[in-house]
Amino acid sequence: MQCVTSTAFGPAELLHRLRARGTAEASPITHVERVPPRSGRQAPWPTWTDPSVRDAFAAAGILAPWEHQASAATLAWEGKHVVLATGTASGKSLAYQLPALSALATDPKATVLYLSPTKALAADQLRAVARLGLDGVRPATFDGDTPREEREWVRQHARFVLTNPDMLHHSLLPGHARWGVFLRRLSYVVIDECHTYRGVFGSHVAHVLRRLRRAAARYGSAPTFVLASATSGDPAGAASRLTGLPVTEVTEDTSPRGGVTFALWEPPLLPQSTLSVPAQSVPAQSVSPVSSGSDDSPDPADAESLLVDAESLSVDAESLFVDVELPPIRRSALRETADLLTDAIVAGTRTLAFIRSRRGAEVVASMTRRALDEAVPGLGERVAAYRAGYLREDRRAIERALLSGELLGLASTNALELGVDLVGLDAVLICGYPGTRASLWQQAGRAGRAGGEALAVLIARDDPLDTYLVHHPEAVFGRPVEATVLDPANPYVLGPQLCCAASEAPITESDLELFGGPAAAAAVQALVEEGALRRRPSGFYWTHRGRPDVDLRGTGGAPVSVVESSTGRLLGTVDQGSSHAMLHTGAVHLHQGVSYIVDELDLDDAIALVHQEEPDWSTHARDVTNLSVVNVRSYVDAGPVGLFLGEVDVTNQVVSYQRRRIGTGEVIDTRPLDLPVRELRTVAVWFTISPEALVRAGVEPSDFPGALHAAEHAGIGLLPLIATCDRWDIGGLSTAGHADTEAPTVFVYDGHPGGAGFAERAYAVASEWLQATREAIAACVCEAGCPACVQSPKCGNGNNPLDKDAAVKVLDTVLVALNPHL
Repeated sequence: MQCVTSTAFGPAELLHRLRARGTAEASPITHVERVPPRSGRQAPWPTWTDPSVRDAFAAAGILAPWEHQASAATLAWEGKHVVLATGTASGKSLAYQLPALSALATDPKATVLYLSPTKALAADQLRAVARLGLDGVRPATFDGDTPREEREWVRQHARFVLTNPDMLHHSLLPGHARWGVFLRRLSYVVIDECHTYRGVFGSHVAHVLRRLRRAAARYGSAPTFVLASATSGDPAGAASRLTGLPVTEVTEDTSPRGGVTFALWEPPLLPQSTLSVPAQSVPAQSVSPVSSGSDDSPDPADAESLLVDAESLSVDAESLFVDVELPPIRRSALRETADLLTDAIVAGTRTLAFIRSRRGAEVVASMTRRALDEAVPGLGERVAAYRAGYLREDRRAIERALLSGELLGLASTNALELGVDLVGLDAVLICGYPGTRASLWQQAGRAGRAGGEALAVLIARDDPLDTYLVHHPEAVFGRPVEATVLDPANPYVLGPQLCCAASEAPITESDLELFGGPAAAAAVQALVEEGALRRRPSGFYWTHRGRPDVDLRGTGGAPVSVVESSTGRLLGTVDQGSSHAMLHTGAVHLHQGVSYIVDELDLDDAIALVHQEEPDWSTHARDVTNLSVVNVRSYVDAGPVGLFLGEVDVTNQVVSYQRRRIGTGEVIDTRPLDLPVRELRTVAVWFTISPEALVRAGVEPSDFPGALHAAEHAGIGLLPLIATCDRWDIGGLSTAGHADTEAPTVFVYDGHPGGAGFAERAYAVASEWLQATREAIAACVCEAGCPACVQSPKCGNGNNPLDKDAAVKVLDTVLVALNPHL
């Protein structure tokens, strides 16, 4: 280890140093992609720009806009709704700031509403607008972190309000009467990072925006919508579905860009080792590699240590011993990322590491700090973790330290993926493929924001998906990013949102067109029949006293507060969905590099009491998931094949946890837990095939699991083409023999309570859906299955087993049975 150099290494030099960590025979770098630099094209300031705004930008060092900024800003100034979809660090902020701030400068009564998906991004935009120093703008954030005493000032005085869809939904729109003056003067609505509003969450936000448009019209305004998006497929179409308005897109990026060196990195195999064991007393399965666990509970030593059943080794001294060669395993991606982050900081390179899980971010930060302190005492203080659940003051302090250069390295979840201005970063490490190419490029774009050269490294986790990607760079580079998918007509979203709208003001006949026309009319009629709405001559009224309880993000309720038992100090929060696995009694909870043990998890009061302790073990929750059929709404009997639509219960329960020794991975013990079962009642589509039909198709019983599993993955991947959903909004299960169907079965279900309409759509067009699935698998040029056909980025079984060829035979059998004429 070397001391920190006085001059930071550039990306090329840093990559050379990192490459040296491998050997000539086995370099960890499998591919290097060079994205060349690009010169920019400037445009003159639009003639309508207010002089004070132009002078403020000039004082900030912006002497002229780029062409795409001027084009989008002019469209917005002319009253056209516009989406700017260009790359990271292309200056999208100026495109909406220019017309918005000019409107505030020329009309002293005008107001602007800015929406972002994260608080960090809103805080960053607040700093950017405040730095311009324009008189009379009075920017302010209005979110869950805004103190109660400040909220009234924001309502009465702020003209540039920065908030998020959740606050708009829960506070501003229900209290629209108090915001009447602001809404009456509303000129622009800015929707930043609009590509993040996808799936069911995006569908909910689409109706929140329609409710905003209705409220603004009630007070006499019709604001212009300006949207900013990362590069995505069909940005105008997605923006139109989101806002319900015709939107013009600007997609040509004319900003200058520094070159990006993008490396794909596969952690090396650990030296093969042997273990001396009694010759005939150790069953084969008693020695096995440690699994990596779930995304939210990675082990610092995962894939590097071995679980050995100690009791199986207790034999008499006369037993013969043999050397068992252990299977080769790769170094864990977490440990590899920590070492790369350490080397980068020692080289003086400011680096951001993206980690897929909250606990993983804490682990990487801790390992990096320890390694740095061993090299240069005190240097570890210049590394931190960043994730959701931190208190507001902690998040802001970390953001300031990173921007000022006080921090040289940060291990973060995707909380910093979006457009927070991280000027000065030289390198980004991405620990594990983030799931989409859009997210991959967003994360890689965090480096080099000042226009300089940047280095991005994707470090593969030891699973088939990541392994495939680092050996098939064509699956990462040169392909278009995914389109943003949402469906405002989804009846499971539309109904609750209409209830919210009715609670804010009666829904009139003219409002129905705003919320979807015939689909909204049908949904309102159903709500009247259910008693949720009551029809009166003046409109449809909400019938209950309280407001509808609608959760935009589906997080399962209020977050759980993590409180230190001895002091009562609030450390942070964990969302309900993760609390059972992360905050169960006895769990090790990491917070800013400090370990705490959970003394008690009180689910009723949503509080976890913890005490500080540095144990030499980590904890890993173990859960059980089951699916049972509740009822069948409709079915098709096709001889050996059955196609079904119905309700299912998907249950999950955290039943125990293991304590594992840090450094060796040895299982100390397994302790039971008594946590409630979580049940998701939803809608599923499923098909069954008789075992005899599978055997006739050439699929042997031993291949049933891999064949069905591969067909399930591909079906989920192709369903968005048919059902206007997002892959992350649906789940699946395949089994060679299900208790309720008594046959090999593939289930695909909506991942939201009550269903979201996706399974119903899949059932209605099953032949089209499954035919597209079959063609996608058969047309893929890979040999054994890849992310383009049967591998899934969210598979809980590590994409194992999968049988691509047998999956085609499964789907052929189903299609022929459903369509005998084929």
